[in-house]
Amino acid sequence: MIAHSRECVTPARTHPPENNPPQINKASLCLCLCLVVLAMAPATFASEQSLEGVIEDHWQWVLQQYPERRLEYGDRSGNGQWTDNSLAAFQQRYQDEGAFVARLEQIEPATLGHDARINRSMLMRQLRESRRRFEDGLHLIALDMRSGPQHWHSMIDYLPMETEQDYLDWLSRLRALPDQLANYQGLLREGITSNRTQAQIVMARVPAQIQSLLEGSATDSPFYKAFTALPPHFEPDQRGQLQAEATRIIETELNPAFQELLSFLEETYLPAARAPGIGSLPGGKQVYSHLVQRFTTTDMTPDEIHEIGLQEVERIRHDMEAVIAEVGFQGGMAAFNTFLRTDPQFYYDSPEALLEGYQAVSKRLDPGLVKLFGNLPRAPYGVRAIPDEEAPDTTTAYYMRPAIDGSRPGWYYVNLHRPEVRPKFEMEVLSVHESVPGHHLQISLAQELNGLPEFRRSGGFTAFIEGWGLYSERLGYDMGLYTDPYSRYGQLIYDMWRAVRLVVDTGIHYFGWDRQRAIDYFLANAAKSEADIINEIDRYIGWPGQALAYKIGQLKMLELRHEAETALGDAFDIRDFHDELLGAGALPLDVLENRMDTWLASELAARP
Repeated sequence: MIAHSRECVTPARTHPPENNPPQINKASLCLCLCLVVLAMAPATFASEQSLEGVIEDHWQWVLQQYPERRLEYGDRSGNGQWTDNSLAAFQQRYQDEGAFVARLEQIEPATLGHDARINRSMLMRQLRESRRRFEDGLHLIALDMRSGPQHWHSMIDYLPMETEQDYLDWLSRLRALPDQLANYQGLLREGITSNRTQAQIVMARVPAQIQSLLEGSATDSPFYKAFTALPPHFEPDQRGQLQAEATRIIETELNPAFQELLSFLEETYLPAARAPGIGSLPGGKQVYSHLVQRFTTTDMTPDEIHEIGLQEVERIRHDMEAVIAEVGFQGGMAAFNTFLRTDPQFYYDSPEALLEGYQAVSKRLDPGLVKLFGNLPRAPYGVRAIPDEEAPDTTTAYYMRPAIDGSRPGWYYVNLHRPEVRPKFEMEVLSVHESVPGHHLQISLAQELNGLPEFRRSGGFTAFIEGWGLYSERLGYDMGLYTDPYSRYGQLIYDMWRAVRLVVDTGIHYFGWDRQRAIDYFLANAAKSEADIINEIDRYIGWPGQALAYKIGQLKMLELRHEAETALGDAFDIRDFHDELLGAGALPLDVLENRMDTWLASELAARP
């Protein structure tokens, strides 16, 4: 749990005594109060106008700096551009963010209304965290097996490819990609100089990813995929010109640039890359402590996080052992987990059957939502396979949010690579997390909120977003899921998975664990396949601190729900609680706690 203080301070009593109360002129008092309010109103109005100006200026700066984001608002003007990832661009963004911080510091929080104070605080926190990331040199750890320009071909799956201009924009991006690869090489080279490198075990997977892009002819490249099925209304000459230009760019510009990056990684970067654990870098433990606070939005230390993880692992083991006893399995948890990993009854035979299984599970989720939420999002979502090029090196599933303008639904991406390691008993809990009531419901509701600035509608804090996803997994019981003991065990596996993260992430990055120790701890406590566990451990190595957000956020939300249920008793309405919890977008956990405390006080005051 995340402790906080609820102090009540009573002022000292002064004369006159209670038995001789002073006489108060109520008319004079009302006049004084009115004068105070009138005096404050212009200052509050002016401060809030200033704040709105900073927020709007910052948002326009975001859209200018990150052109890929414009499409979410129906603006295709950035579709031919990439975000500038050069060293100079990072330096300029750091300075620009400093200027926004300075403007926010000129606005006194006491002169703002409640909502405006939250907006100021959240934008200030985001800007300072971004600047801290630059100061710590984390922008120089620029890519890994799960992110980087070697994966940018997947963007085509959600770009609108309808008009000739859409294809010309993609050609513009292909022409600009070699410069982007050079920029990444510059970041990585500076990282070597500054002792800010990625772990070697993570980077060792990247050369094979790049090599796969270079295999075959230009038309086999995933960057060419957009041109394999052009719209039927295009004229033959038009088709030929687009395809010929795409082929030329890939053959003469893009592939040579990828080959150059590949050579740099193999010959220069990999030999200089570090051991697992960012704590092995100069000042690395301090950097990790900052990342812990950033991703959890708390002031907790790595030691505290590690201890919470150990306690959660022990608690969940007890629940898992109860399920093992229920099914009558003869043997301990390790033997039962081996049984689940190896028995064919728990797995599909083909990727196609696995995808159909995920789609069937997703169709069962929507009817249970009305019992838990008063407000539901309008945006739809669908289920898709993770692209084959990414699947071997990525996680079991992920979610891509819908476009804010409604032009694109949300997508729940599932990993069909090696279906023999994707157990059926995990499908319900995974789907609840990634789609509804998890990520799709929460993120879509935030995007559809009125009255919030855009940086709050489209952004948020990992501890809230992933904490809600993990909290939602337990809502599967309220929705009538997990009726089979193996499915219930699957829910416990996923809860255990996130508890184990607290132990192994801090272990790797703060306490100096090696990779094998982290893998062994994971294998000993979770029934996930070894292939999934290795991918997970390498993800934690490459993304320090992020994995902590899930369990810390979930624990805070469970704590808030328990407090409300205890205080309200029979008057507790889970729909009202969830609507309030999600009603202001993704918040830092301290801001969320204040919001829910205020709501609970209001609910208690309204009771007879």
